[in-house]
Amino acid sequence: MEKAYFTDQAFSQQDFLLHAPVQGEYEGCTFTNCDFHNLDISGFAFVDCTFATCNLSMAKIGRTVFRDVTFRDCKLWGLRFDTCSEFGLSFSFHHCSLNYSSFYQVAIRKTVFRDCEMKELDLSSCDLTAAVLYNCDLLGTSFDNTNLEKADLRGSLNIVLDPARNKVKKAIFSQEALPGLLAAYDIKVEP
Repeated sequence: MEKAYFTDQAFSQQDFLLHAPVQGEYEGCTFTNCDFHNLDISGFAFVDCTFATCNLSMAKIGRTVFRDVTFRDCKLWGLRFDTCSEFGLSFSFHHCSLNYSSFYQVAIRKTVFRDCEMKELDLSSCDLTAAVLYNCDLLGTSFDNTNLEKADLRGSLNIVLDPARNKVKKAIFSQEALPGLLAAYDIKVEP
């Protein structure tokens, strides 16, 4: 069965819980104020698409393609990015809430996370080489065997990671992150 193909279309204020989107490939499309909450979009392909003020929380994204996708002001709670298609995987996040999501073992070099809430995120064994995590809240986020080489984490809050268990060569941290980098060594830093 041939999948549907949509190009350069705008979808606005769609409640996909009531009217499920057609499975297929969406290229150059924009989704604004759309609700994908708890929806199964496994196997869909989103190429050069923008999601703005959408709710994708708890959506099933197994084998879903995200290639050159931008998320702005979106709620993305509980997503398993470790199950989506790895081929060409590339996206950026601006003012998004990614709480409780997983990027376990995902290679997302140079990915931009700007002004995001990333609480209880799983970044274990993730390749974030040269990524930008600028001004993000990383409370409870798991870093274990994570590659953060050349990553820019300036302005990010609540970072707790053990430099001995992660690759951090040439990564940039704000001075406020120092206590979280030393937490594994039971060292206190006072102003």
